[in-house]
Amino acid sequence: MPELITTSLRQRERALAACCPVMGRLIEAAGPCTWELRADLPPFPTLARAIAHQQLNGVAAESIFARFKALYAPAAFPEPAQLLATPEATLRATGLSYAKIAALRDLASKVAAGVVPTTDELHALDSEAIIERLTQVRGIGRWTVEMLLMFQLGRPDVLPVDDFGVCNGFRLTYGLKAMPRPRALAEFGARWAPNRSLAAWYLWRAIELHRAKKLPPREGRAPRVALRVKRAKPAPAVRKKRGSAARKAAPGKATPRKVTAGKTTRPKPARRKRAKRPARSAR
Repeated sequence: MPELITTSLRQRERALAACCPVMGRLIEAAGPCTWELRADLPPFPTLARAIAHQQLNGVAAESIFARFKALYAPAAFPEPAQLLATPEATLRATGLSYAKIAALRDLASKVAAGVVPTTDELHALDSEAIIERLTQVRGIGRWTVEMLLMFQLGRPDVLPVDDFGVCNGFRLTYGLKAMPRPRALAEFGARWAPNRSLAAWYLWRAIELHRAKKLPPREGRAPRVALRVKRAKPAPAVRKKRGSAARKAAPGKATPRKVTAGKTTRPKPARRKRAKRPARSAR
């Protein structure tokens, strides 16, 4: 049974507030946690859905995923062998990109090979072991597995330091001038253990409070953590216009410019007049 269900969320909120006053003020402003666990689906459809949703908005991704599942009706979801046997053109017609088709096939082959744990195995393994095994699948990164750990398995001590919302919520809550580096956030967040999943949930709420202008201001100095430094863009190279030697100004002398209708232009140099040749005398 997920630990976030068996242990009272109110107890975890009090423990989190006690270990960090800033987090305590955030919890007070956001109110009680309303954690919602997703259905405990097998890893194969869960990870397949995560792959389909990558780099797409929710509506478009769900539409594509629905067409993909419809290929195997009346079954709710295909078996790994069925997916591997489906022609690429058929999968492409559902709207899946070639990269996602390759990722889905790799997922199916690793499910069949036992690399991807079963549901019972997931509940028995520790979080780092699950991350190590699932990230072997093409297209599945650490963040995807962390979302599965938090919202499907209900693991209470996961801090997704690569999540933009968590980093931005931390910046707003703790009054930083820039986003923290993932490693720095992981080191700072160690104080929130064993309730780091709950801390992440409240950091997501911090963004909503900031938009509503209800986020409590930080008291005292901001923590000393390494920040991401934005690199300045190099200035674009200025290409010199090529001109004839006759149009170049003489050294030490500035060529006067003419202003016409808001535009500044150089006057055209006067053409040299050729001297008239003397007429030839008739012999």
